[in-house]
Amino acid sequence: MRTPPRLLATLLLASALVVPGLVGPSAATAAPAPAAPAVKPDPRHIELTGTKNTRDFATYRTVDGHALNLKVIRSDNLSKLTPADQRKLAGLGLATVVDLRTDIERALQPDRPVPGARHYDANVFGQAAANAFDLPAAYRMFVSDPHARAEFARTLRLVSATLAQGRAVLFHCTAGKDRTGWTAAMLLTIAGVDRATVDRDYLASNKFLHATPGTLEGVNLAWLQASFATADKLFGSFDGYLRNGLHLSPAEIATLRSQLRVG
Repeated sequence: MRTPPRLLATLLLASALVVPGLVGPSAATAAPAPAAPAVKPDPRHIELTGTKNTRDFATYRTVDGHALNLKVIRSDNLSKLTPADQRKLAGLGLATVVDLRTDIERALQPDRPVPGARHYDANVFGQAAANAFDLPAAYRMFVSDPHARAEFARTLRLVSATLAQGRAVLFHCTAGKDRTGWTAAMLLTIAGVDRATVDRDYLASNKFLHATPGTLEGVNLAWLQASFATADKLFGSFDGYLRNGLHLSPAEIATLRSQLRVG
């Protein structure tokens, strides 16, 4: 069946927003973000044949010395998982997969299932997918947009509910760098990790994706800083964002912080 021209244009636009390599530098913002400072990335990579950017928080510590729960995994999309990859994730006790992508992204690159894991859709962009062309704007939208806040809040609650069962949770978008990057930054901050480590985890996507900072294929520290700055501007602080933006109760925040820490 021939795809109608308008629908085809919509699919190509959505793909270009989120699939690395489909958009050239000319589609980026008019004023490219400045290059990120040289920070050594040091997260532990989880080797899977079908993904590039799957990792956990094994190498990190909170400011008061706690290790982090290895059952929290961040990733790019799971559309190319091999049977061996699926078995490996199942062997890690994976019970929950949270997919932060749009409906079109999921249609173009559907996740392959992991035995024993339940899949949840948490479309952060909603009807605002065009913001992905302007990544600084997208990172501000992660915090300012009510729909995005609701999906991020739902994601954090799914992480907490899964950890409460002693099982593993994986969250991802397409490249595992922007929506996934902000989710990871929130979790690390809630856990009590210092900002330099949060930044290091975020910037590691450039390494694993072999991307240039400041392009749509990579990440730039200025974009992550835009999310934190927007939280401060709109809600007074990151904690204010959690309580009044995501509407997480103090008890929910305290429980999640405890679940993210070990030792």
